[in-house]
Amino acid sequence: MEHERLTEELLHELLDAPTVDSFLGSHELPDISLSDYLQQLLEEKHLERVRVVRMADLNETFGYQIFTGQRHPSRNKVLQIAFAMALSVRETNRALTAAGAARLDPKCRRDAIILFCIDRARSLQKVNEELYRLGEDTIC
Repeated sequence: MEHERLTEELLHELLDAPTVDSFLGSHELPDISLSDYLQQLLEEKHLERVRVVRMADLNETFGYQIFTGQRHPSRNKVLQIAFAMALSVRETNRALTAAGAARLDPKCRRDAIILFCIDRARSLQKVNEELYRLGEDTIC
């Protein structure tokens, strides 16, 4: 809960700042790596990496390398992990950002389908079925 309070405080400071430059100049906002963020999520959600990798339909070695930061996954691989971990839209977008990939955009038809499925807590299999049914490229 402490983490949320600090986030809210930062948001208020940002919105009260006269310019974004003044806010950024007075705050050191660390970029988090994808591997660090995934590790944080594993701990918060009490998930096991091996189970997530399996549910994400990833090769075990490749999945391990993503979680340790040795490999940089594609956007689709991050989405596979997001569905396997049952991440929220906010958590998924943060993971995509940490991976250097584009955030989900509701103006993009494929992304809109993915966002809808995330919001409804659908499985990776179900999102792929919806994407296929609607003529879009599947995630995996």
